[in-house]
Amino acid sequence: MPPGPSVDVVLPCLDEAEALPWVLGRIPAGWRALVVDNGSTDGSAGLARALGATVVHEERRGFGAACHAGLTAATADIVCFCDCDASLDPGLLVPFVDALRDGEADLVLGRRRPRGRGAWPAHARAGNLALSLLLRRRTGLRLHDLGPLRAARREALLSLGLTDRRSGYPLQMVVRAADAGWRVRERDVPYRPRTGASKVTGTWRGTWQAVRDMSRVLNEGPARPARAAAGRPG
Repeated sequence: MPPGPSVDVVLPCLDEAEALPWVLGRIPAGWRALVVDNGSTDGSAGLARALGATVVHEERRGFGAACHAGLTAATADIVCFCDCDASLDPGLLVPFVDALRDGEADLVLGRRRPRGRGAWPAHARAGNLALSLLLRRRTGLRLHDLGPLRAARREALLSLGLTDRRSGYPLQMVVRAADAGWRVRERDVPYRPRTGASKVTGTWRGTWQAVRDMSRVLNEGPARPARAAAGRPG
């Protein structure tokens, strides 16, 4: 029986056929790409499968729904998350995984550094900054970004009991990790203009909805997840 993947990379996907070849071509060797199709109509699922990815179907629309479907489908000890729009290179996750394996962190997040005009619209950046400040007040974590590029151990993530299935999922992960005493670290990553139209923060309206979803997460009381101490190996 062949060994399982050393790392699973969850790629939430809604009509990203144009970006998929670039993204999947940058998955590190030995890692598995889990493309979570969230109702695409452009052939993304078939293309992803043809390019060697494992495709997971999630009918319930929502960024969090897609991410969590990928997490529950994962089998590797370490799970990474990356957008599927070619704005972020999944190859950048290698040092994230190294930090987990070396015991330096329990959750590693990518701090986006824009490269090129239009990489990070002003309204999206403003919303992210506001949420980062609110997160600091809520948890004490001095983070600068709540971006989608991240890595943690699968069992520990499952122990957080994440319930948000919309735009608040990434923030809820960080809040509950902080409540559980995880060591959360940031690494700078280049952020490119995305391929295709944004489904969430491409407009002021989309950004406002994302901020509303995340604000609800910040208003939750402290959770009591099973303290897997981020799954550190014994």
